[in-house]
Amino acid sequence: MSLLRSKPAQQSAEQWGAWAKNQKTVLEAKYGHGSLHKRATGTNYMVNQNGDSSYYGSLAIGTPPISYNVILDTGSADLWVAGSNCTIGCDDVPLFDPSSSSTFQNESTAFSITYGSGQAAGFLSQDIVQMAGFEVENQIFGVCVQVSSGLLTSPVSGLLGLGFQTIASSGATPFWQTLVTENAWDSPVMAFHLTRYLNVSNVRTLEPGGSFSMGFANSSLYTGDIDYVSLPIEGSYWILPITEITVQNSSVSAPSGSESYAAIDTGTTLVGGPPSYISEIFAQNSWVPAWDWGL
Repeated sequence: MSLLRSKPAQQSAEQWGAWAKNQKTVLEAKYGHGSLHKRATGTNYMVNQNGDSSYYGSLAIGTPPISYNVILDTGSADLWVAGSNCTIGCDDVPLFDPSSSSTFQNESTAFSITYGSGQAAGFLSQDIVQMAGFEVENQIFGVCVQVSSGLLTSPVSGLLGLGFQTIASSGATPFWQTLVTENAWDSPVMAFHLTRYLNVSNVRTLEPGGSFSMGFANSSLYTGDIDYVSLPIEGSYWILPITEITVQNSSVSAPSGSESYAAIDTGTTLVGGPPSYISEIFAQNSWVPAWDWGL
């Protein structure tokens, strides 16, 4: 069938504007208004650094948004990045420059945080933070000018805490908690899929690290049903009671009561606990490294 192109009618700019507005309304009615369909899930793909030593993802800060790599840590609750004025512990690390963002605000408040592996210190600020398609406009975070040696390894610029606000050194609401409170997610769920390169002799410094799912659990990455367990201590760390321990098909005695509480911490490579139980766990392994597991 032959198609013929008709000559468009002569119309003024105002008439064309009214026509375009009408067409917009028609398309929204037919296909749905974009703003009514919030992005309910997102995935941040991670990098495995130095053979399972740490896992990092990326987020963007400021206007215009600039991307930074950050360690994803469920064992803390603060977001911070090394700033352009960082003088200690920031060699070869991409630095955040406050002057590069038109939406940056300095809170003029000192900030410091201590981990088992070191400390970071600087000042609090706020700006737009984006990750996996989600955005928090006035996110409080630390801009650090001093970082303990070895805490950051290029290309990592900082850390994103995924614990609860009650344990935040800054007192600020964590990025993920704001998204849950504002119902930005389809479901109030976070999930990690971590790769492992244990005993791989030719492992590279940077390898694919898995994924961090926000607002859903990727059903292609597990089988069976998810067992949901209530937190014995709400609003702090991600703590679960250990009810059973099996190592290489051998049962290991587990503590009871509050002694059985264990924190799920993506920011550490170690297993810690009472020496008697930790010794029994690792006694089942023939490859036990010379570490001190007792707390």
